[in-house]
Parts: sequence; C-alpha cells; structure tokens
Amino acid sequence: MSILSALKKSKPVHLTLIDPGSSSIGEALRIAQVAYDAGTDAFLIGGSTNVINQNLDAIAEGIKKNTDKPVILFPGNINGLTSYADAVFYLILMNSVDPYYITGAHVQAAPILLRMKLEVIPTPYIIIGYGGTVGHIGKALPVPNDKPGLIASYALAGGFMGAGAIYLEAGSGAPFTVNLEGVKLSRMLLDEAGLDPLLIVGGGIKNESSARELIGSGADAIVTGTLAEEDPEKLKEIIRSIKE
Repeated sequence: MSILSALKKSKPVHLTLIDPGSSSIGEALRIAQVAYDAGTDAFLIGGSTNVINQNLDAIAEGIKKNTDKPVILFPGNINGLTSYADAVFYLILMNSVDPYYITGAHVQAAPILLRMKLEVIPTPYIIIGYGGTVGHIGKALPVPNDKPGLIASYALAGGFMGAGAIYLEAGSGAPFTVNLEGVKLSRMLLDEAGLDPLLIVGGGIKNESSARELIGSGADAIVTGTLAEEDPEKLKEIIRSIKE
C-alpha cells in the first residue's frame, strides 16, 4: 500500500513537522521520539531556510531507524531532498508570484526524485492569511483568511490539477488557524467534484479544541511543529482529541 493510501485509510491523521534548519540532529531526533510516543501518524521533514543536506540525511535516517512511521519530505527547495525518506510532498505553491515555486524547482527536482525512488505525492500548497516565513520566501500572495470561498476555490483548483494531497497553510507560528468555513467549503467542493485528495491543514494549531474543529470541518490531517518540544503533554492531548 502506498503511503498516501495508508494515510487516507487511517484518517484523521496527525503529522509532525520537523525543521532541519532550526534544530540540531540530536534535537530533531528527540522531538521525533516525543511525537512518536504521543501517537503521531507520520513525520514531515522540511523548512524554508538553513537546510543542510547532511543534517537532513541524518534526521531522516534516524527517524527511520527509531520509529515505524513514514518519513515524508516537505521541501522548501531542491536542497530539501534525501533518499532516506519514504515519500515527498511535491509542493506546488499555488499563490506564489514567482514561477520558480510553481514549476521551476519541480523541473530541477524531477530527475533527482526519479533516481531517489521516493513516493511522489503531488501537493498544491496554499498560503493563507499570516503566511510566515514560507510565505515570504516563496513570494506568495496569501489568501485572505476571511475569504472562505477563495480558499475553497484554490483547493478545488488543486484538486482538478490531480492533487494527491492539498495543504492549507496558515504559516508556522501563525496567531490563528485556517478559517473553519474555508476548510468546510473546500471539503464540500472537493466532494461535489468527486475528488479525494488528503486535505491537510497546518499553522496556528495550539490546542485540542482548534484541532477538533479543523477535523470536524473536513480536514483529513493536521500538522503541528514545535509542540513536541515545547509541550509534549499538549501534543498528546491534541492527538488524542482528533482520534476519539
């Protein structure tokens, strides 16, 4: 079974994001162990800045050795690729004004991914509201968070493009989550079109109530990052809350 199929089968899903650009190898592996013990379903590895290939290799390899959960790359650029992972979100930054983040990096990465033999998951990536570092680096025009219809239109467009997953991103450290009505309408339009990508929401998820609300609104998966390091008990509560 493919990793994408396995995630769909086990939804609702919790994904732990580890940024190799902001954590040492040891710190990243400690975070991964905490998240694994808390019940996370898979690990995303990636970041927008400061990604060093040797660190990325070591982190992915270490997680693979110490857990039985999938390791999925979440690359900000082509330096975010390693053959030690299981799969890669092939991110298309839909609301970037720079063609590099829509097709340019993908052309460079394609032959590399072919040789690495990773499972490639086409993933339209939509920056909403706050945006954070990834919005700045990716030269995105964030979708206003108070425009649920526009959020859903982006998601539907991504679905029509053949997405395996669709990622709605408020940005790391965002003061709010993606608009619940935007998530709900995205799910409704995708269902109406007969499309079934894994609908992922990340950014601003700090407690179990926001996690439950996003899942209840139609998200298949939520992503948290720093909680595994900052508040392991809170992470356990969030994972428990979406699995109940």
